[in-house]
Amino acid sequence: MKNIFKITYITILTLMVGIVGCDDTTDTFSVSDNPTAPVLQGLSISDIELDPVNTSTPALTLSWQSADYGQQAAVVYNIEFANDENFTNPITASSVTGENAVTFSMSELNSAAGNAGLNPFEWATLYARVVSSLGTQNGIPATSNSINMNVYPYFNYVFDDYYLVGDGTSPGWDNNNNNPALYRDSNDENLFTYTGYFSGGMFKVLETKGLWQPQWGTNDGSSIEVNPGGGDDPERFPTAGAENITPGFYTFTINFATKDFSFVPFDASGSTSPASLTAQGSSLDTATPLSALTFDGHIWYASAVRLKPGNFQFATDSGALWGSDTSFSGVATSGGASIPVIVEDDYDIWFNDLTGQYILVPLNL
Repeated sequence: MKNIFKITYITILTLMVGIVGCDDTTDTFSVSDNPTAPVLQGLSISDIELDPVNTSTPALTLSWQSADYGQQAAVVYNIEFANDENFTNPITASSVTGENAVTFSMSELNSAAGNAGLNPFEWATLYARVVSSLGTQNGIPATSNSINMNVYPYFNYVFDDYYLVGDGTSPGWDNNNNNPALYRDSNDENLFTYTGYFSGGMFKVLETKGLWQPQWGTNDGSSIEVNPGGGDDPERFPTAGAENITPGFYTFTINFATKDFSFVPFDASGSTSPASLTAQGSSLDTATPLSALTFDGHIWYASAVRLKPGNFQFATDSGALWGSDTSFSGVATSGGASIPVIVEDDYDIWFNDLTGQYILVPLNL
């Protein structure tokens, strides 16, 4: 009986302490839901010409007065840029916590300007502002005043390029053997296709010729997997653990955003290739012949071709001119527009006469 009384007394005491504790609000943390916004300081310069050579050199320092949330708190500051004063489509170029300044290098500001919509090799106005907030969910945001500057960006190549490797493809299991490039959709930078001949064997996808990672494959036969480096390599396309591909023509489609892929037969019967193919136009000092792969005569290439701002077309031996109006990648048609080249560099050029697809891969951007 004594033990029962002891247990009851302890239980009642615990409940009383809990009730008192629930009513104690002396340590409650509260912040203003109408904070004082940060104040972005003006610049001592108005024109910034970005240097494509000394890319790590500081280009711009932004500083601001802290936001006031009525309590000491870890305030997050997002630095936003836009190409209009209304910040219609702002981009976040940097994020810091508890800081009052951030410095951008030449390359960082160039990327920010390009992502904000500024064209390369043109003077244009870039707008900047700071948005403060609390916590990881960007709670209670407060926006500073905006400032602007004139910026002259160099070119910002924002695309990734991908290549085939494997015993079902032209280079075999050699990661630096003129590996054919996948063709990027001109309207979707995450969507790539490749239509061509695959021999017995299987394959994977690489991002950089000469490196085994990042490397893409499949472990379940329906979605893509990647080893970005330091992990385990995925299994081979098109189906992990399956027998080798039946030799023939196929279309391989891969979407790096949705993680989906497909590998379906392609009817190439009746398709003939031109006897020769040449790139010609104002972007080239002289017309440049392309070579067809011995492995698949429908795939044409030319390596390290110097292209200048201008345009060009693919000319066949019969005099047909193939082109399109999209730079870097697209689908050329006979009698189509000239392919625009917007920045000078050395390019690997790939063209598929089965589909008209082309891709220009810059080597130094």
